[in-house]
Amino acid sequence: MIQRVLKILEQIENTAMAVLALVLIFAAAAQVVLRLFDVGVVWLDPVLRALVMWIAMLGALAATRHDKHINLDALTRLLSGWSLRAARLLTLLFAAAICVVLANASYGLVQLDRESMTPLVNDIPAWWVEVILPVGFGLMALRFALRAFVLPAPSQPEAT
Repeated sequence: MIQRVLKILEQIENTAMAVLALVLIFAAAAQVVLRLFDVGVVWLDPVLRALVMWIAMLGALAATRHDKHINLDALTRLLSGWSLRAARLLTLLFAAAICVVLANASYGLVQLDRESMTPLVNDIPAWWVEVILPVGFGLMALRFALRAFVLPAPSQPEAT
């Protein structure tokens, strides 16, 4: 049951990332072409920045899902056995804690923009776009914490 939910979540994340990337590419290309003719869409630049933020957060979620995020590679080369597992546990818990702090801070930003009714463009509130930040950091914190307590055997570096 849990595996099925995780698989569905993965498909949603991957599909959203692909669709948003295509929209970003075509919208940015259209903006460039329009500017060649001294015509531009005023609201498109903030929308493109918002798309970049969403794609970046979805990409970070994918990286944490596949354990491909930034790592301290030196630890895997210097440690082994229980010390490697302990170091991995500590780094995963530290990453989870940082993500919790970032989720909390970004939630504050969303609340602030929601209360102040800050617009992204026209009548679209900025907080609608920013909501990916606390959600994304929260999901990353959850993934790091789960990985910390369901420790997969870390791969050993190849001998050279």
